[in-house]
Amino acid sequence: MDWQTRITVNPNVLVGKPIIKGTRLAVEFIIDLLAQGWSIDEILRNYPGITVADIQACLSYASAALKSEKVYAISA
Repeated sequence: MDWQTRITVNPNVLVGKPIIKGTRLAVEFIIDLLAQGWSIDEILRNYPGITVADIQACLSYASAALKSEKVYAISA
């Protein structure tokens, strides 16, 4: 999934949070809905301006963000 074509960051929209292009729906919001147990069909019913591909792009974006995250051990 090429999330770059569907996810955008604009400092003038939602304080620069990544959003689904052409909407004000943040990637974080869609991921939270899925984490709360919403099905893809429920999301699409409640937010008819997005598609399955948009939801997949949100998941791909989150995956890429986690893969690029660096974790360092801190000694006590």
